[in-house]
Amino acid sequence: MLRVLIVDDEMLARDELAYLLKRTNEEMEINEAENIESAFDQMMDQKPDLLFLDVDLSGENGFDIAKRLKKMKHPPAVVFATAYDQYALKAFEVDALDYLTKPFDEERIQQTLKKYKKVNRDIVETEQNSHAGQHKLALSVGESIVIVDTKDIIYAGTEDGHVNVKTFDHSYTVSDTLVVIEKKLPDSDFIRVHRSFVVNTEYIKEIQPWFNSTYNLIMKDGSKIPVSRTYAKELKKLLHI
Repeated sequence: MLRVLIVDDEMLARDELAYLLKRTNEEMEINEAENIESAFDQMMDQKPDLLFLDVDLSGENGFDIAKRLKKMKHPPAVVFATAYDQYALKAFEVDALDYLTKPFDEERIQQTLKKYKKVNRDIVETEQNSHAGQHKLALSVGESIVIVDTKDIIYAGTEDGHVNVKTFDHSYTVSDTLVVIEKKLPDSDFIRVHRSFVVNTEYIKEIQPWFNSTYNLIMKDGSKIPVSRTYAKELKKLLHI
């Protein structure tokens, strides 16, 4: 059963979204919260799979929730559901699954649920393949699926509003979010070094100090990848520096 949490300070908006979700005939448990505090209380108790989140919550910001969720071990997938269309790019930067604008459309919500199921299925299949000793990664590139060896990936990153997966020979612009790609990559080889970049440690050629305890990584293909203060300590620990 899919566990859903709707976070919106407007009761009518919550009711409308809950009604449309029920009309999809998907087996789900739907709960609601009107503010960030209530949302986190319910997340601790109910551990939702899918979070429908408004941006403007009576002076609070839905993006604050999204950023805090990324620190959780098993965060729910986030779908921004808002009256504003100008935050779509920012939603992408915090690895949101989807972005819906009010008034909600039943067919569009169906598409979101299909996307969630596809992403979740891909993650499960990747974990199963990893346990079986396989290290292939399926990338959704346009209308095609491209299979690459994870050992050939230099980095994955959000650049110019798109998620790119870089090998020596190609740069693939994919439809998955960075957080989905990261979950598919083996932990033994890849590390998050910035909110926008995950790198293969085997391809790190040089670490250059930058400013305010940040760094730049020079990869073996010549790419320069920033390391933020948030992730610098973990990187240095991994590389024993």
